[in-house]
Amino acid sequence: MAVKKVLTIAGSDSSGGAGLQADIKTFEEYGTFGCTAITNIVTMDPQNNWQHHMYPVDAEVVREQLTTIFSGDPLSAMKTGMLGSINIIRLVSKVIDQYKMKNVVVDPVMVCKGEDEPLHPENVFAICDHLLPKATIVTPNLFEAAQLSDMQILRTVVDMKEAAKKIVNLGVQYVVIKGGNRLEGNKAIDLLYDGSEFTFFEAEKIHTNYNHGAGCTFAAAITAGLAKGLSVKDSVAKAKVFTTEGIKAGFAFNRFIGPIWHGAYNKSHLS
Repeated sequence: MAVKKVLTIAGSDSSGGAGLQADIKTFEEYGTFGCTAITNIVTMDPQNNWQHHMYPVDAEVVREQLTTIFSGDPLSAMKTGMLGSINIIRLVSKVIDQYKMKNVVVDPVMVCKGEDEPLHPENVFAICDHLLPKATIVTPNLFEAAQLSDMQILRTVVDMKEAAKKIVNLGVQYVVIKGGNRLEGNKAIDLLYDGSEFTFFEAEKIHTNYNHGAGCTFAAAITAGLAKGLSVKDSVAKAKVFTTEGIKAGFAFNRFIGPIWHGAYNKSHLS
């Protein structure tokens, strides 16, 4: 049976826990073959409280990467992460049309973990205009969902439902809002909405700081699940378990950060 090829268009996290590094590790754990188009190189300064530095890749270089990737057999799915500029967002939109891509997962990365300000606030409008109408599913966290739905910070499941309705109205087929550990209670709750039905995915909260890359991993797992023929709902369900296992097995990278471990799911299911 041919190996399914999948694509991530995302930023590079030099620490290895998030961004396209998290994506490619997840794709491999799912038994798919990952291709990468780098949009930004992100470094973190250990001498300055882990401050992030962004080095954007020119849109023409991103285009050349995508030309390379699409030169072979068709891809089974793709995801986007940190895109960095309106020009790159428009480029990705054109590529989706040009290659008639199905199974498109948009992870609307707006803030690097550990940072407080949106990377490029103007990109929110470009994502809404150019990507969401062509996406199968968008995977915002609470902050990103508030930005996409033009709401204040989401604090409750009721808020999540309202935001989900507004985001689906932007043209995307499905939205899954990641409640994570920011909601009150003992459950980490994610909410999937298809325009008519809400589905909740719950897990016990894991009180840890070793969760770097969890959002990227979740979106990448959905992407790989879709590539392998799972439904959206089943892809989200498996991604929830995959990511939860990774968080449970997270470890310290340094005194600032700790990534999840992408090999945890298969180890637990094969042992």
